Amino acid sequence: MENNKENNKKNNKYMIAGIIISIVVIILAGITAYLMLSKNKTDDNKIPYTDLIKQITDGEIEKIEMTVGSTSLKVKVKGIEEEKASIVPNTQAFIELVQEKVAEGNNIELIQNPQPAILKISETLFSLLPTIVIIALFIMIFKMQGLGEKGKVYDAETSKEKIKFDDVAGLDEEKQEMIEIVQFLKEPEKFTKMGAKVPKGVLLYGKPGTGKTLIAKAIAGEAGVPFISMSGSEFIEMFAGLGASRVRKLFEKARKVAPCIVFIDEIDAIGSRRSSGNGAESENNQTLNQLLVEMDGFDTNETIIVLAATNRPEMLDKALLRPGRFDRQITINVPDKRGREEILKIHSKGKNFAENVKLKTIAEDTAGLTGAELANILNEAAILATVNEHEVIEQEDIEEAFKKVTIGLQKTSRVYSEKDKRLTAYHEAGHAIVSRYLETQEPVKEISIIPRGMAGGYTMNKTNEDKNYISKTEMEERLIVLMAGRAAEKIVINDISTGASNDFEVATKIAKEMVTIYGMSDVVGTISINTEKDPYELQLLGEKYADAIGAEVKILLDTAYLKAQTLISSHMDKLHEVAQTLLEKETIIESEFERIFNEN
Repeated sequence: MENNKENNKKNNKYMIAGIIISIVVIILAGITAYLMLSKNKTDDNKIPYTDLIKQITDGEIEKIEMTVGSTSLKVKVKGIEEEKASIVPNTQAFIELVQEKVAEGNNIELIQNPQPAILKISETLFSLLPTIVIIALFIMIFKMQGLGEKGKVYDAETSKEKIKFDDVAGLDEEKQEMIEIVQFLKEPEKFTKMGAKVPKGVLLYGKPGTGKTLIAKAIAGEAGVPFISMSGSEFIEMFAGLGASRVRKLFEKARKVAPCIVFIDEIDAIGSRRSSGNGAESENNQTLNQLLVEMDGFDTNETIIVLAATNRPEMLDKALLRPGRFDRQITINVPDKRGREEILKIHSKGKNFAENVKLKTIAEDTAGLTGAELANILNEAAILATVNEHEVIEQEDIEEAFKKVTIGLQKTSRVYSEKDKRLTAYHEAGHAIVSRYLETQEPVKEISIIPRGMAGGYTMNKTNEDKNYISKTEMEERLIVLMAGRAAEKIVINDISTGASNDFEVATKIAKEMVTIYGMSDVVGTISINTEKDPYELQLLGEKYADAIGAEVKILLDTAYLKAQTLISSHMDKLHEVAQTLLEKETIIESEFERIFNEN
Protein backbone atom coordinates (compact mmCIF):
# COMPACT_ATOMS: atom_id res chain seq x y z
CA MET A 1 0.00 0.00 0.00
CA GLU A 2 2.82 2.39 0.91
CA ASN A 3 4.67 1.52 -2.28
CA ASN A 4 1.54 2.26 -4.28
CA LYS A 5 1.30 5.68 -2.62
CA GLU A 6 4.95 6.39 -3.45
CA ASN A 7 4.35 5.39 -7.07
CA ASN A 8 1.35 7.69 -7.22
CA LYS A 9 3.41 10.58 -5.81
CA LYS A 10 6.15 10.00 -8.38
CA ASN A 11 3.63 9.90 -11.20
CA ASN A 12 2.00 13.10 -9.93
CA LYS A 13 5.42 14.79 -10.03
CA TYR A 14 5.95 13.59 -13.58
CA MET A 15 2.51 14.83 -14.51
CA ILE A 16 3.13 18.30 -12.98
CA ALA A 17 6.52 18.52 -14.70
CA GLY A 18 4.93 17.58 -18.02
CA ILE A 19 2.22 20.21 -17.59
CA ILE A 20 4.78 22.94 -16.73
CA ILE A 21 6.93 22.03 -19.75
CA SER A 22 3.86 22.07 -22.00
CA ILE A 23 2.83 25.54 -20.71
CA VAL A 24 6.37 26.93 -21.25
CA VAL A 25 6.47 25.55 -24.80
CA ILE A 26 3.05 27.05 -25.60
CA ILE A 27 4.06 30.47 -24.20
CA LEU A 28 7.32 30.41 -26.16
CA ALA A 29 5.51 29.46 -29.33
CA GLY A 30 3.01 32.30 -28.79
CA ILE A 31 5.73 34.91 -28.15
CA THR A 32 7.73 33.71 -31.14
CA ALA A 33 4.70 33.84 -33.43
CA TYR A 34 3.81 37.34 -32.18
CA LEU A 35 7.34 38.68 -32.71
CA MET A 36 7.63 37.14 -36.14
CA LEU A 37 4.29 38.59 -37.16
CA SER A 38 5.39 41.95 -35.80
CA LYS A 39 8.66 41.79 -37.70
CA ASN A 40 7.07 40.67 -40.95
CA LYS A 41 4.09 42.98 -40.74
CA THR A 42 3.62 44.83 -44.04
CA ASP A 43 3.27 48.62 -44.15
CA ASP A 44 2.03 50.83 -46.94
CA ASN A 45 4.71 53.43 -46.01
CA LYS A 46 7.58 50.98 -46.14
CA ILE A 47 10.78 52.23 -47.83
CA PRO A 48 12.90 49.67 -49.70
CA TYR A 49 16.48 49.44 -48.39
CA THR A 50 18.08 50.63 -51.66
CA ASP A 51 15.82 53.73 -51.72
CA LEU A 52 16.67 54.41 -48.06
CA ILE A 53 20.43 54.41 -48.78
CA LYS A 54 19.90 56.80 -51.72
CA GLN A 55 17.77 59.17 -49.58
CA ILE A 56 20.42 59.16 -46.82
CA THR A 57 23.13 59.97 -49.36
CA ASP A 58 20.99 62.78 -50.86
CA GLY A 59 20.35 64.22 -47.37
CA GLU A 60 16.57 63.66 -47.49
CA ILE A 61 16.41 61.76 -44.17
CA GLU A 62 15.89 63.80 -41.00
CA LYS A 63 15.68 61.12 -38.27
CA ILE A 64 16.25 57.37 -37.94
CA GLU A 65 14.91 55.44 -34.93
CA MET A 66 15.83 51.82 -34.36
CA THR A 67 15.88 49.18 -31.60
CA VAL A 68 19.06 47.36 -30.62
CA GLY A 69 19.00 43.80 -31.96
CA SER A 70 16.15 44.53 -34.41
CA THR A 71 16.42 44.88 -38.20
CA SER A 72 13.31 47.08 -38.49
CA LEU A 73 13.47 50.86 -38.08
CA LYS A 74 11.42 54.04 -38.37
CA VAL A 75 12.45 56.84 -40.75
CA LYS A 76 11.47 60.58 -40.77
CA VAL A 77 11.79 62.05 -44.26
CA LYS A 78 12.22 65.80 -44.59
CA GLY A 79 9.01 67.56 -45.56
CA ILE A 80 6.81 64.56 -44.68
CA GLU A 81 5.15 64.35 -41.27
CA GLU A 82 4.25 60.65 -41.35
CA GLU A 83 7.03 58.31 -40.36
CA LYS A 84 7.97 55.49 -42.69
CA ALA A 85 9.34 52.02 -41.96
CA SER A 86 12.18 50.04 -43.43
CA ILE A 87 14.14 46.85 -42.84
CA VAL A 88 17.93 46.66 -43.05
CA PRO A 89 19.81 43.40 -43.72
CA ASN A 90 22.81 44.26 -41.52
CA THR A 91 22.26 46.64 -38.61
CA GLN A 92 25.96 47.13 -37.77
CA ALA A 93 26.92 48.04 -41.36
CA PHE A 94 23.91 50.35 -41.60
CA ILE A 95 24.83 52.21 -38.37
CA GLU A 96 28.40 52.69 -39.64
CA LEU A 97 27.05 54.09 -42.93
CA VAL A 98 24.78 56.59 -41.12
CA GLN A 99 27.60 57.66 -38.81
CA GLU A 100 29.83 58.16 -41.85
CA LYS A 101 27.21 60.39 -43.52
CA VAL A 102 26.79 62.40 -40.29
CA ALA A 103 30.54 62.93 -40.20
CA GLU A 104 30.38 64.18 -43.78
CA GLY A 105 27.91 66.87 -42.70
CA ASN A 106 24.49 65.26 -43.19
CA ASN A 107 22.19 66.36 -40.39
CA ILE A 108 20.69 62.95 -39.46
CA GLU A 109 19.40 62.21 -35.95
CA LEU A 110 20.15 58.58 -35.11
CA ILE A 111 18.22 57.18 -32.11
CA GLN A 112 19.07 53.69 -30.82
CA ASN A 113 16.46 52.42 -28.31
CA PRO A 114 17.46 49.63 -25.88
CA GLN A 115 16.11 46.14 -26.52
CA PRO A 116 12.82 45.44 -24.57
CA ALA A 117 13.13 42.99 -21.70
CA ILE A 118 10.44 40.69 -23.13
CA LEU A 119 12.36 40.44 -26.38
CA LYS A 120 15.57 39.53 -24.52
CA ILE A 121 13.71 36.88 -22.48
CA SER A 122 11.93 35.44 -25.51
CA GLU A 123 15.13 35.21 -27.53
CA THR A 124 16.91 33.52 -24.62
CA LEU A 125 14.05 31.07 -24.14
CA PHE A 126 13.78 30.51 -27.87
CA SER A 127 17.48 29.61 -27.99
CA LEU A 128 16.88 27.16 -25.10
CA LEU A 129 13.74 25.65 -26.65
CA PRO A 130 15.50 22.68 -28.36
CA THR A 131 17.22 21.83 -25.06
CA ILE A 132 13.89 22.01 -23.18
CA VAL A 133 12.21 19.74 -25.75
CA ILE A 134 15.04 17.18 -25.55
CA ILE A 135 14.88 17.17 -21.73
CA ALA A 136 11.09 16.70 -21.87
CA LEU A 137 11.50 13.73 -24.23
CA PHE A 138 14.13 12.17 -21.95
CA ILE A 139 11.75 12.53 -18.97
CA MET A 140 8.92 10.90 -20.94
CA ILE A 141 11.10 7.99 -22.06
CA PHE A 142 12.52 7.54 -18.56
CA LYS A 143 9.00 7.50 -17.14
CA MET A 144 7.87 4.93 -19.71
CA GLN A 145 10.85 2.70 -18.96
CA GLY A 146 10.10 2.74 -15.25
CA LEU A 147 7.29 0.68 -13.76
CA GLY A 148 5.42 3.74 -12.49
CA GLU A 149 1.97 2.64 -11.41
CA LYS A 150 2.72 -0.73 -12.98
CA GLY A 151 4.08 -3.48 -10.81
CA LYS A 152 1.93 -2.57 -7.83
CA VAL A 153 2.92 -4.18 -4.56
CA TYR A 154 0.09 -5.64 -2.53
CA ASP A 155 1.38 -6.23 1.00
CA ALA A 156 -0.72 -8.82 2.79
CA GLU A 157 0.42 -7.59 6.23
CA THR A 158 -0.35 -3.88 5.81
CA SER A 159 -3.20 -3.99 3.30
CA LYS A 160 -6.72 -3.28 4.50
CA GLU A 161 -8.06 -5.83 2.01
CA LYS A 162 -6.72 -9.10 3.36
CA ILE A 163 -7.87 -11.93 1.12
CA LYS A 164 -7.60 -15.44 2.51
CA PHE A 165 -8.55 -18.86 1.22
CA ASP A 166 -11.81 -18.57 3.19
CA ASP A 167 -12.78 -15.73 0.83
CA VAL A 168 -12.41 -18.05 -2.16
CA ALA A 169 -15.25 -20.52 -2.67
CA GLY A 170 -15.92 -23.23 -5.22
CA LEU A 171 -12.22 -24.00 -5.76
CA ASP A 172 -11.51 -26.59 -3.10
CA GLU A 173 -9.16 -28.78 -5.17
CA GLU A 174 -7.33 -25.75 -6.56
CA LYS A 175 -6.87 -24.33 -3.04
CA GLN A 176 -5.49 -27.66 -1.85
CA GLU A 177 -2.97 -27.56 -4.69
CA MET A 178 -1.90 -24.09 -3.60
CA ILE A 179 -1.41 -24.98 0.07
CA GLU A 180 2.00 -26.43 -0.77
CA ILE A 181 3.04 -23.11 -2.33
CA VAL A 182 1.91 -21.26 0.79
CA GLN A 183 3.79 -23.68 3.04
CA PHE A 184 6.96 -23.22 1.01
CA LEU A 185 6.72 -19.43 1.31
CA LYS A 186 6.13 -19.68 5.04
CA GLU A 187 8.70 -22.38 5.82
CA PRO A 188 11.16 -22.72 2.92
CA GLU A 189 13.76 -24.41 5.17
CA LYS A 190 11.43 -27.36 5.76
CA PHE A 191 11.46 -28.16 2.03
CA THR A 192 15.09 -27.31 1.29
CA LYS A 193 16.21 -29.78 3.99
CA MET A 194 14.46 -32.49 2.00
CA GLY A 195 16.24 -31.32 -1.17
CA ALA A 196 13.11 -29.83 -2.71
CA LYS A 197 13.42 -26.74 -4.90
CA VAL A 198 11.02 -23.84 -4.95
CA PRO A 199 8.48 -24.08 -7.79
CA LYS A 200 9.43 -21.36 -10.28
CA GLY A 201 5.93 -20.71 -11.55
CA VAL A 202 2.27 -21.68 -11.43
CA LEU A 203 0.00 -21.07 -14.41
CA LEU A 204 -3.71 -20.62 -13.76
CA TYR A 205 -6.00 -20.89 -16.75
CA GLY A 206 -9.74 -21.02 -17.23
CA LYS A 207 -12.75 -19.02 -18.37
CA PRO A 208 -12.94 -15.30 -17.51
CA GLY A 209 -14.48 -14.71 -14.09
CA THR A 210 -13.63 -18.09 -12.57
CA GLY A 211 -11.40 -16.55 -9.88
CA LYS A 212 -7.82 -16.80 -11.18
CA THR A 213 -6.76 -13.38 -9.87
CA LEU A 214 -8.67 -13.91 -6.63
CA ILE A 215 -6.95 -17.18 -5.78
CA ALA A 216 -3.56 -15.60 -6.56
CA LYS A 217 -4.25 -12.83 -4.04
CA ALA A 218 -5.43 -15.42 -1.52
CA ILE A 219 -2.08 -17.20 -1.81
CA ALA A 220 -0.29 -13.94 -0.99
CA GLY A 221 -2.69 -13.31 1.88
CA GLU A 222 -2.20 -16.77 3.36
CA ALA A 223 1.56 -16.72 2.97
CA GLY A 224 1.86 -13.18 4.35
CA VAL A 225 4.34 -12.07 1.68
CA PRO A 226 4.34 -9.14 -0.77
CA PHE A 227 2.33 -9.66 -3.92
CA ILE A 228 3.52 -7.78 -7.04
CA SER A 229 0.77 -7.57 -9.63
CA MET A 230 1.16 -6.57 -13.27
CA SER A 231 -0.85 -7.10 -16.44
CA GLY A 232 0.74 -8.60 -19.52
CA SER A 233 -0.36 -5.67 -21.69
CA GLU A 234 1.54 -3.23 -19.44
CA PHE A 235 4.87 -4.58 -20.72
CA ILE A 236 4.16 -3.59 -24.30
CA GLU A 237 4.84 -0.06 -25.55
CA MET A 238 5.42 1.68 -28.87
CA PHE A 239 9.17 2.06 -28.14
CA ALA A 240 11.30 -0.99 -28.87
CA GLY A 241 13.04 -2.58 -25.90
CA LEU A 242 10.75 -1.18 -23.23
CA GLY A 243 8.96 -4.51 -22.72
CA ALA A 244 12.20 -6.34 -21.92
CA SER A 245 13.31 -3.43 -19.72
CA ARG A 246 10.09 -3.60 -17.71
CA VAL A 247 10.49 -7.35 -17.20
CA ARG A 248 13.98 -6.74 -15.78
CA LYS A 249 12.74 -3.95 -13.50
CA LEU A 250 9.80 -6.08 -12.32
CA PHE A 251 12.09 -8.89 -11.17
CA GLU A 252 14.59 -6.43 -9.67
CA LYS A 253 11.70 -5.12 -7.60
CA ALA A 254 10.74 -8.69 -6.65
CA ARG A 255 14.26 -9.53 -5.48
CA LYS A 256 14.27 -6.53 -3.16
CA VAL A 257 11.11 -7.68 -1.34
CA ALA A 258 11.65 -11.47 -1.57
CA PRO A 259 10.18 -13.81 -0.48
CA CYS A 260 7.28 -12.66 -2.64
CA ILE A 261 4.84 -13.56 -5.37
CA VAL A 262 4.96 -12.02 -8.85
CA PHE A 263 1.55 -12.19 -10.51
CA ILE A 264 1.23 -11.54 -14.26
CA ASP A 265 -2.37 -11.34 -15.39
CA GLU A 266 -3.29 -12.06 -19.03
CA ILE A 267 0.20 -13.42 -19.69
CA ASP A 268 -0.77 -14.36 -23.26
CA ALA A 269 -0.20 -10.66 -24.15
CA ILE A 270 3.57 -11.25 -23.87
CA GLY A 271 3.80 -15.04 -23.71
CA SER A 272 2.35 -15.93 -27.11
CA ARG A 273 4.37 -18.09 -29.46
CA ARG A 274 7.49 -16.48 -30.87
CA SER A 275 7.73 -15.79 -34.60
CA SER A 276 10.35 -14.51 -37.01
CA GLY A 277 8.39 -11.32 -37.72
CA ASN A 278 9.54 -7.73 -37.44
CA GLY A 279 8.13 -4.67 -35.69
CA ALA A 280 5.63 -5.43 -32.96
CA GLU A 281 6.23 -9.20 -33.22
CA SER A 282 9.97 -8.67 -32.73
CA GLU A 283 9.27 -6.53 -29.64
CA ASN A 284 7.01 -9.27 -28.21
CA ASN A 285 9.77 -11.82 -28.85
CA GLN A 286 12.30 -9.71 -26.92
CA THR A 287 9.88 -9.29 -24.01
CA LEU A 288 9.14 -13.02 -23.88
CA ASN A 289 12.84 -13.90 -24.14
CA GLN A 290 13.61 -11.64 -21.19
CA LEU A 291 10.80 -13.24 -19.17
CA LEU A 292 12.19 -16.72 -19.95
CA VAL A 293 15.65 -15.66 -18.83
CA GLU A 294 14.38 -14.11 -15.60
CA MET A 295 12.28 -17.15 -14.67
CA ASP A 296 15.07 -19.60 -15.41
CA GLY A 297 17.81 -17.44 -13.91
CA PHE A 298 16.54 -17.23 -10.37
CA ASP A 299 19.06 -17.85 -7.67
CA THR A 300 18.16 -21.04 -5.83
CA ASN A 301 18.13 -19.00 -2.60
CA GLU A 302 15.59 -16.52 -3.95
CA THR A 303 12.08 -17.35 -2.81
CA ILE A 304 10.19 -15.79 -5.72
CA ILE A 305 7.21 -17.58 -7.20
CA VAL A 306 5.64 -16.42 -10.47
CA LEU A 307 1.89 -16.83 -10.77
CA ALA A 308 0.31 -16.18 -14.14
CA ALA A 309 -3.25 -16.23 -15.41
CA THR A 310 -4.63 -16.59 -18.91
CA ASN A 311 -7.86 -17.46 -20.68
CA ARG A 312 -5.99 -18.89 -23.69
CA PRO A 313 -3.25 -21.35 -22.66
CA GLU A 314 -3.02 -22.68 -26.22
CA MET A 315 -1.53 -19.32 -27.29
CA LEU A 316 1.49 -19.58 -24.97
CA ASP A 317 5.00 -20.43 -26.12
CA LYS A 318 6.12 -23.98 -25.32
CA ALA A 319 9.34 -22.74 -23.72
CA LEU A 320 7.26 -20.88 -21.16
CA LEU A 321 5.25 -23.97 -20.24
CA ARG A 322 8.11 -26.38 -19.65
CA PRO A 323 9.03 -27.56 -16.13
CA GLY A 324 11.50 -25.18 -14.56
CA ARG A 325 9.46 -22.17 -15.57
CA PHE A 326 5.79 -22.95 -15.01
CA ASP A 327 6.15 -26.16 -13.04
CA ARG A 328 2.45 -26.37 -12.31
CA GLN A 329 -0.50 -25.71 -14.58
CA ILE A 330 -3.85 -25.57 -12.83
CA THR A 331 -7.21 -25.37 -14.57
CA ILE A 332 -9.73 -23.12 -12.81
CA ASN A 333 -13.06 -24.61 -13.83
CA VAL A 334 -16.56 -23.21 -13.66
CA PRO A 335 -17.95 -24.05 -10.19
CA ASP A 336 -20.37 -26.93 -9.68
CA LYS A 337 -23.65 -26.69 -7.77
CA ARG A 338 -22.04 -26.95 -4.33
CA GLY A 339 -19.33 -24.49 -5.34
CA ARG A 340 -21.92 -22.00 -6.62
CA GLU A 341 -23.78 -22.20 -3.32
CA GLU A 342 -20.57 -21.47 -1.40
CA ILE A 343 -19.80 -18.53 -3.70
CA LEU A 344 -23.31 -17.15 -3.19
CA LYS A 345 -22.87 -17.41 0.59
CA ILE A 346 -19.72 -15.27 0.43
CA HIS A 347 -21.30 -12.61 -1.80
CA SER A 348 -24.54 -12.59 0.21
CA LYS A 349 -22.76 -11.18 3.27
CA GLY A 350 -24.15 -7.78 4.16
CA LYS A 351 -27.31 -8.33 2.10
CA ASN A 352 -30.80 -8.89 3.52
CA PHE A 353 -32.91 -11.54 1.78
CA ALA A 354 -36.57 -12.47 2.06
CA GLU A 355 -37.40 -15.74 3.80
CA ASN A 356 -38.44 -17.44 0.54
CA VAL A 357 -35.02 -16.80 -1.06
CA LYS A 358 -32.90 -19.95 -0.93
CA LEU A 359 -29.28 -19.78 -2.06
CA LYS A 360 -29.38 -23.51 -2.81
CA THR A 361 -32.20 -22.92 -5.32
CA ILE A 362 -30.27 -20.09 -6.96
CA ALA A 363 -27.24 -22.35 -7.23
CA GLU A 364 -29.33 -25.05 -8.92
CA ASP A 365 -30.70 -22.60 -11.49
CA THR A 366 -27.34 -21.06 -12.42
CA ALA A 367 -25.41 -24.01 -13.86
CA GLY A 368 -22.50 -22.90 -16.04
CA LEU A 369 -22.12 -19.46 -14.50
CA THR A 370 -18.79 -18.27 -13.11
CA GLY A 371 -18.14 -16.76 -9.68
CA ALA A 372 -17.97 -13.26 -11.14
CA GLU A 373 -21.37 -13.71 -12.82
CA LEU A 374 -22.91 -14.99 -9.58
CA ALA A 375 -21.54 -11.99 -7.65
CA ASN A 376 -22.94 -9.71 -10.34
CA ILE A 377 -26.39 -11.31 -10.10
CA LEU A 378 -26.60 -10.72 -6.33
CA ASN A 379 -25.33 -7.17 -6.72
CA GLU A 380 -27.90 -6.43 -9.45
CA ALA A 381 -30.61 -7.98 -7.27
CA ALA A 382 -29.66 -5.64 -4.40
CA ILE A 383 -29.81 -2.66 -6.78
CA LEU A 384 -33.21 -3.73 -8.13
CA ALA A 385 -34.56 -4.23 -4.60
CA THR A 386 -33.45 -0.70 -3.71
CA VAL A 387 -34.99 0.80 -6.86
CA ASN A 388 -38.25 -1.10 -6.28
CA GLU A 389 -38.26 0.13 -2.64
CA HIS A 390 -38.30 -3.38 -1.18
CA GLU A 391 -37.30 -3.79 2.45
CA VAL A 392 -35.32 -6.95 1.61
CA ILE A 393 -34.13 -8.65 -1.57
CA GLU A 394 -37.08 -10.60 -2.96
CA GLN A 395 -37.04 -13.69 -5.17
CA GLU A 396 -38.38 -11.63 -8.06
CA ASP A 397 -35.41 -9.27 -7.74
CA ILE A 398 -33.01 -12.19 -8.08
CA GLU A 399 -34.88 -13.65 -11.07
CA GLU A 400 -34.90 -10.29 -12.83
CA ALA A 401 -31.19 -9.83 -12.06
CA PHE A 402 -30.45 -13.29 -13.48
CA LYS A 403 -32.24 -12.46 -16.75
CA LYS A 404 -30.58 -9.05 -16.89
CA VAL A 405 -27.10 -10.56 -16.56
CA THR A 406 -27.58 -13.62 -18.82
CA ILE A 407 -29.93 -12.28 -21.54
CA GLY A 408 -29.90 -8.49 -21.31
CA LEU A 409 -31.87 -5.49 -20.19
CA GLN A 410 -35.64 -5.70 -20.60
CA LYS A 411 -36.93 -3.14 -23.14
CA THR A 412 -40.56 -2.58 -22.22
CA SER A 413 -40.67 0.83 -23.90
CA ARG A 414 -39.95 -0.54 -27.37
CA VAL A 415 -42.97 -0.26 -29.65
CA TYR A 416 -43.38 -2.85 -32.38
CA SER A 417 -46.22 -3.82 -34.69
CA GLU A 418 -48.81 -6.53 -34.09
CA LYS A 419 -47.36 -8.44 -37.03
CA ASP A 420 -43.91 -8.53 -35.43
CA LYS A 421 -45.46 -9.41 -32.07
CA ARG A 422 -47.36 -12.34 -33.60
CA LEU A 423 -44.28 -13.58 -35.46
CA THR A 424 -42.19 -13.44 -32.26
CA ALA A 425 -44.90 -15.28 -30.31
CA TYR A 426 -45.00 -18.19 -32.76
CA HIS A 427 -41.19 -18.21 -33.05
CA GLU A 428 -40.71 -18.59 -29.28
CA ALA A 429 -43.66 -20.97 -28.98
CA GLY A 430 -41.94 -23.16 -31.59
CA HIS A 431 -38.77 -23.36 -29.46
CA ALA A 432 -40.79 -24.17 -26.33
CA ILE A 433 -43.10 -26.81 -27.89
CA VAL A 434 -40.28 -28.73 -29.57
CA SER A 435 -38.14 -28.57 -26.40
CA ARG A 436 -41.10 -29.97 -24.42
CA TYR A 437 -41.28 -33.12 -26.60
CA LEU A 438 -37.55 -33.93 -26.71
CA GLU A 439 -36.28 -36.16 -23.88
CA THR A 440 -32.77 -34.77 -23.50
CA GLN A 441 -33.81 -31.10 -23.27
CA GLU A 442 -34.30 -29.32 -19.95
CA PRO A 443 -37.82 -28.23 -18.88
CA VAL A 444 -38.97 -24.80 -20.06
CA LYS A 445 -38.69 -22.23 -17.27
CA GLU A 446 -40.00 -19.08 -18.95
CA ILE A 447 -41.08 -17.79 -22.36
CA SER A 448 -41.36 -14.11 -23.23
CA ILE A 449 -41.91 -11.89 -26.24
CA ILE A 450 -40.66 -8.79 -24.41
CA PRO A 451 -37.36 -7.75 -26.03
CA ARG A 452 -34.22 -8.19 -23.96
CA GLY A 453 -30.77 -7.13 -25.08
CA MET A 454 -30.46 -7.95 -28.79
CA ALA A 455 -33.22 -10.56 -28.68
CA GLY A 456 -36.82 -9.83 -29.69
CA GLY A 457 -37.95 -12.57 -27.29
CA TYR A 458 -36.54 -15.58 -25.47
CA THR A 459 -37.24 -19.12 -24.29
CA MET A 460 -35.41 -19.99 -21.08
CA ASN A 461 -34.81 -23.58 -20.01
CA LYS A 462 -33.96 -24.74 -16.51
CA THR A 463 -30.30 -25.60 -15.94
CA ASN A 464 -30.25 -27.49 -12.66
CA GLU A 465 -27.69 -30.12 -13.67
CA ASP A 466 -23.92 -29.76 -14.06
CA LYS A 467 -22.82 -31.69 -17.13
CA ASN A 468 -19.28 -32.78 -17.87
CA TYR A 469 -20.17 -34.48 -21.13
CA ILE A 470 -22.83 -33.96 -23.80
CA SER A 471 -24.08 -36.90 -25.83
CA LYS A 472 -24.57 -36.91 -29.59
CA THR A 473 -28.33 -37.35 -29.15
CA GLU A 474 -28.49 -34.31 -26.88
CA MET A 475 -26.58 -32.19 -29.40
CA GLU A 476 -28.80 -33.35 -32.27
CA GLU A 477 -31.92 -32.51 -30.27
CA ARG A 478 -30.44 -29.13 -29.38
CA LEU A 479 -30.17 -28.48 -33.13
CA ILE A 480 -33.87 -29.37 -33.52
CA VAL A 481 -34.85 -26.88 -30.79
CA LEU A 482 -32.78 -24.14 -32.42
CA MET A 483 -34.42 -24.76 -35.79
CA ALA A 484 -37.93 -24.84 -34.30
CA GLY A 485 -38.37 -21.05 -34.28
CA ARG A 486 -37.86 -20.77 -38.05
CA ALA A 487 -39.98 -23.90 -38.60
CA ALA A 488 -42.91 -22.38 -36.68
CA GLU A 489 -42.68 -19.15 -38.69
CA LYS A 490 -42.74 -21.06 -41.97
CA ILE A 491 -45.63 -23.39 -41.06
CA VAL A 492 -47.97 -20.86 -39.39
CA ILE A 493 -47.21 -17.56 -41.12
CA ASN A 494 -45.91 -19.07 -44.39
CA ASP A 495 -43.06 -16.57 -44.31
CA ILE A 496 -39.63 -16.33 -42.70
CA SER A 497 -37.82 -13.50 -40.94
CA THR A 498 -34.38 -12.45 -39.75
CA GLY A 499 -35.29 -13.37 -36.16
CA ALA A 500 -33.69 -16.82 -36.47
CA SER A 501 -30.22 -15.51 -37.41
CA ASN A 502 -28.75 -16.08 -33.94
CA ASP A 503 -30.36 -19.55 -33.78
CA PHE A 504 -28.66 -20.49 -37.06
CA GLU A 505 -25.33 -19.12 -35.86
CA VAL A 506 -25.42 -21.27 -32.71
CA ALA A 507 -26.72 -24.30 -34.59
CA THR A 508 -24.02 -24.08 -37.26
CA LYS A 509 -21.32 -23.86 -34.58
CA ILE A 510 -22.68 -26.96 -32.79
CA ALA A 511 -22.97 -28.93 -36.05
CA LYS A 512 -19.45 -27.96 -37.12
CA GLU A 513 -17.99 -28.99 -33.76
CA MET A 514 -19.84 -32.31 -33.91
CA VAL A 515 -18.17 -33.08 -37.23
CA THR A 516 -14.71 -31.51 -36.85
CA ILE A 517 -13.89 -31.76 -33.12
CA TYR A 518 -16.01 -34.44 -31.45
CA GLY A 519 -15.78 -37.08 -34.19
CA MET A 520 -19.58 -37.59 -34.34
CA SER A 521 -19.80 -38.01 -38.12
CA ASP A 522 -19.99 -41.42 -39.76
CA VAL A 523 -18.87 -39.91 -43.08
CA VAL A 524 -15.89 -37.81 -41.93
CA GLY A 525 -14.95 -40.24 -39.17
CA THR A 526 -13.26 -39.93 -35.80
CA ILE A 527 -11.05 -36.96 -36.52
CA SER A 528 -10.48 -33.71 -34.67
CA ILE A 529 -9.83 -30.53 -36.69
CA ASN A 530 -9.75 -27.29 -34.72
CA THR A 531 -9.41 -24.44 -37.23
CA GLU A 532 -9.52 -21.87 -34.44
CA LYS A 533 -6.17 -23.10 -33.11
CA ASP A 534 -4.68 -23.75 -36.53
CA PRO A 535 -6.46 -22.15 -39.54
CA TYR A 536 -4.35 -24.20 -41.99
CA GLU A 537 -5.10 -27.59 -40.43
CA LEU A 538 -8.03 -28.27 -42.74
CA GLN A 539 -5.96 -27.42 -45.83
CA LEU A 540 -3.46 -30.15 -44.95
CA LEU A 541 -6.21 -32.77 -45.26
CA GLY A 542 -7.14 -31.70 -48.78
CA GLU A 543 -10.29 -30.50 -50.53
CA LYS A 544 -11.94 -33.92 -50.22
CA TYR A 545 -12.20 -33.60 -46.44
CA ALA A 546 -13.28 -29.96 -46.63
CA ASP A 547 -16.13 -30.86 -48.98
CA ALA A 548 -17.16 -33.83 -46.81
CA ILE A 549 -17.22 -31.68 -43.65
CA GLY A 550 -19.33 -28.99 -45.34
CA ALA A 551 -21.78 -31.60 -46.67
CA GLU A 552 -22.08 -33.31 -43.27
CA VAL A 553 -22.74 -30.03 -41.45
CA LYS A 554 -25.43 -29.20 -44.01
CA ILE A 555 -27.07 -32.62 -43.53
CA LEU A 556 -27.18 -32.19 -39.72
CA LEU A 557 -28.83 -28.77 -40.01
CA ASP A 558 -31.32 -29.82 -42.70
CA THR A 559 -32.27 -32.96 -40.76
CA ALA A 560 -32.85 -30.92 -37.60
CA TYR A 561 -35.03 -28.45 -39.51
CA LEU A 562 -37.19 -31.24 -40.98
CA LYS A 563 -37.64 -32.89 -37.56
CA ALA A 564 -38.59 -29.53 -36.04
CA GLN A 565 -41.26 -29.06 -38.74
CA THR A 566 -42.59 -32.57 -38.10
CA LEU A 567 -42.87 -32.02 -34.33
CA ILE A 568 -44.59 -28.66 -34.73
CA SER A 569 -47.05 -30.05 -37.30
CA SER A 570 -47.90 -32.88 -34.88
CA HIS A 571 -48.69 -30.42 -32.04
CA MET A 572 -50.23 -27.46 -33.84
CA ASP A 573 -52.99 -27.11 -31.23
CA LYS A 574 -50.46 -26.60 -28.44
CA LEU A 575 -48.41 -24.23 -30.61
CA HIS A 576 -51.43 -21.99 -31.20
CA GLU A 577 -52.40 -22.11 -27.53
CA VAL A 578 -48.91 -21.15 -26.31
CA ALA A 579 -48.62 -18.39 -28.92
CA GLN A 580 -52.05 -16.93 -28.05
CA THR A 581 -51.19 -16.99 -24.34
CA LEU A 582 -47.96 -15.13 -25.13
CA LEU A 583 -49.85 -12.50 -27.13
CA GLU A 584 -52.16 -11.96 -24.15
CA LYS A 585 -49.68 -12.11 -21.26
CA GLU A 586 -46.33 -11.50 -23.07
CA THR A 587 -44.57 -13.78 -20.54
CA ILE A 588 -45.35 -17.39 -19.52
CA ILE A 589 -43.70 -19.04 -16.53
CA GLU A 590 -43.09 -22.76 -16.06
CA SER A 591 -46.33 -23.56 -14.21
CA GLU A 592 -48.48 -21.78 -16.82
CA PHE A 593 -46.66 -23.52 -19.65
CA GLU A 594 -47.13 -26.97 -18.10
CA ARG A 595 -50.81 -26.23 -17.38
CA ILE A 596 -51.42 -25.97 -21.15
CA PHE A 597 -50.24 -29.57 -21.57
CA ASN A 598 -51.95 -30.95 -18.48
CA GLU A 599 -55.43 -29.55 -19.17
CA ASN A 600 -56.30 -32.47 -21.47
